[in-house]
Amino acid sequence: MPRIAIGGFQHETNTFASTPAVLADFEAPDAWPGLTSGGAMLEAVAGINLPAAGFAQEARSLHHELVPLTWCSAQPSGRVSRAAYEHVSALLLEGLQRAGSVDGVYLDLHGAMVAEHIDDADGELLRRVRALVGPGVPIVASLDYHANVSLLMAQAASALVSYRTYPHVDMAECGAQAARVLQDLLGQPRPAVALEQLDFLIPLTSQSTLVEPMRSLMDQARRLQQSPLLSVCLMPGFPAADVADCGPAIYACGYSDAAAREAVANIAREVRSREQEFALDVYSVEQAILETTGHTATRGRPLILADTQDNPGGGGNADTMSLIKALIASGTRRVLAGVICDPEAAARAHAAGENAMVDLRLGAHAGTAGETPLVARCKVLALGDGRFTGTGPFYRGGRFELGPMALLEVGGVHVAVASRKQQAADQAMFRHLRAEPADYAVLALKSSVHFRADFGPMASRILVVAAPGPNVADPGKLPFAKLRPGMRTGPRRH
Repeated sequence: MPRIAIGGFQHETNTFASTPAVLADFEAPDAWPGLTSGGAMLEAVAGINLPAAGFAQEARSLHHELVPLTWCSAQPSGRVSRAAYEHVSALLLEGLQRAGSVDGVYLDLHGAMVAEHIDDADGELLRRVRALVGPGVPIVASLDYHANVSLLMAQAASALVSYRTYPHVDMAECGAQAARVLQDLLGQPRPAVALEQLDFLIPLTSQSTLVEPMRSLMDQARRLQQSPLLSVCLMPGFPAADVADCGPAIYACGYSDAAAREAVANIAREVRSREQEFALDVYSVEQAILETTGHTATRGRPLILADTQDNPGGGGNADTMSLIKALIASGTRRVLAGVICDPEAAARAHAAGENAMVDLRLGAHAGTAGETPLVARCKVLALGDGRFTGTGPFYRGGRFELGPMALLEVGGVHVAVASRKQQAADQAMFRHLRAEPADYAVLALKSSVHFRADFGPMASRILVVAAPGPNVADPGKLPFAKLRPGMRTGPRRH
């Protein structure tokens, strides 16, 4: 029975965000488990739409003996602190050393992690693991769809496997695929690898696989993944990272160097031919309000405003208030907004109790330029402890721990507030506060694309809104200094 070591270390780093990821962020649970080591790790991720969970389930069906190391993740933010990176890396490596002889290693990584002292943090971790186990042990890593793939990552791992969907509804399936790839590598020579990095950044909101051009481009990648190839990946990259490897990449590995190179070249050629289709399409707050006031509400078909630049899933703080203030000022009714991260406001709402009126300075505590709190007298409509299970396709099975939560009413707008930041990508976040999203005419969601998995089917229309926040929608507006030569900060429109 093959002995397979399994671990994970996930972080998506927005290098332009000011709040770093420290060890406490990896230790605390949110929708996903906090830092867990040893035997408890497999139980912690079980049943959740996570690569490690999918890998473990598939590996057991392949009759592998799993040797759990350490798994953790933290909400997207600024760079990972040196202390946090080195601590978690040491836990993984020490666990691997204690495990003794293993037949393979699986790592659940993001692929866009940047530490204070290491730009290619995922590549460096893979390099350290490779140095420990030697050249003959297969190492397979699953990567997020938004990975910024480096040559070091491709060289240190035997194989890389990435998500194919955005919203990421296939994370567990990606882990299962990684298990099958690792099975194929046992006792075999190291496969050939091909990697091509493209020369333009793709805005996050243009990367959804629910719409063109990514829908058909990803279909092409699926078709090309067949024998003798083990993995064919198209990763549009995470554009808010000022590192040399930022940007889209196509990767393939298998038992034919020519086939791997041909697959990568074919996809790269097609992406370049459709470059102008990735052009950014966003609304200003003012434009969004005009569309909102002209919206005719139909029960169960709300208009959705994606507050993308304050998306905590992209490094935002989930506390800018400009869009919510504009909705209140416009007199729009039947609006549900959130989820705002404001532990002080949530605590005061809990102290006041349901149906109480409470004076609050809501949001804008992270210091986003030009943002000020919403100063208002709010009614406390509902309270929750922040503990619930995700029900949507993206957060399916996630055991949320968001701390005290509250649903507030101010000026006809209902605002969901939590004590920990989490992007609004699952209806359970609002239902926990007895708010049914389908009952509202307008939803203002702190998310970029992941909300589409659970909220998209009900939407009468979706507008991506560029309200203030550190997850800047247009990469061309970011002050890059480290991009590789020839890299453009956005797609050509013509």
